[in-house]
Amino acid sequence: MQLTQRDIVIKKLLDAQEMVRDYEQFSKEIKDEEIANTFKSFAEESGMQAQKLQGMLDRI
Repeated sequence: MQLTQRDIVIKKLLDAQEMVRDYEQFSKEIKDEEIANTFKSFAEESGMQAQKLQGMLDRI
């Protein structure tokens, strides 16, 4: 099955959104402050990717 451009953007958007949720959850569970802060940063970065992907999807 061939994925369309829209299908690919949707898939990656969902992946990015899931990464945001995972990193946020893990940052709250981890006791090591340095690791928790790194995961918070990763959540923000993934959120920015999700936002860009949503913008692409809106244009399609």
